[in-house]
Amino acid sequence: MAIVASGPAASATASAADKGVGPLLRAWRERRRISQLELALRADSSARHISFIETGRSRPSEEMVLRLAEHLDVPVRERNSLLLAAGYAPHYPETPLDDPALDALRDGMERLIQGYEPYPALVVDAGYTVVAANRGIAMLLDGVPERLLAPAPNAMRLTLHPQGLAPRIRNLREWRGHLLDQMRRQIALERSDQLRALYEEVAAYPVPEDAPDDEPAEPVAYFALPMRIEHDGRILSFVSSISTFNTPMDVTVAELAIETFLPADPATAKYLHTLAG
Repeated sequence: MAIVASGPAASATASAADKGVGPLLRAWRERRRISQLELALRADSSARHISFIETGRSRPSEEMVLRLAEHLDVPVRERNSLLLAAGYAPHYPETPLDDPALDALRDGMERLIQGYEPYPALVVDAGYTVVAANRGIAMLLDGVPERLLAPAPNAMRLTLHPQGLAPRIRNLREWRGHLLDQMRRQIALERSDQLRALYEEVAAYPVPEDAPDDEPAEPVAYFALPMRIEHDGRILSFVSSISTFNTPMDVTVAELAIETFLPADPATAKYLHTLAG
């Protein structure tokens, strides 16, 4: 699948300017479970100054907002929201993925996920919209209805929808629980209305009472939770790994994630290489 453009993710702090930067910074600090003193030491400031910023008694400089956001590991999109709340212009651009300025990025991601073949790999944005996928993913999606694949397929829908991959996932309850937990953690961090709506949708998908939740015929010592999925009469086992860009300077780039599915057992690896050959 070629890389496609996707719309901007919903802001986690749409009313940031109304709240003021102080309460927002305090919320991030408490979420990270960092004291005012610890944050002050990290940011080369004082606990008194941090307190004044959080209570609105002092307006932080633009540089201070960015410094505190960095030490609090605030997502790039939310750093822009903090700046807006403090009365400054956003620092990080949000470039559409199909913009010529990101040609090198798109080409690099395509080469990367193709390099994982025959193993499945894909790229998703913050809302789990699939923006690129390799032939390994296409193999797993064989037989999925076209309406779930177009125009902008969503990885969570594809996986958990009753007409998607869900009926073929042999440890569906376990894998579903893992994905929903992942989404809940992301919602708690980003407070995205778009992501919450997606979570509520996929969490409401029915799980058949007889949904498979079987164990391998032979005990296997997995090193991570696998997704065990049926394909063409075989049970394939994969463990997933997610990568993001280091120190991104653009909102779009910051919210991209590359997920690769590695064989969890020798039989799966052998089968995939046989298909590729």
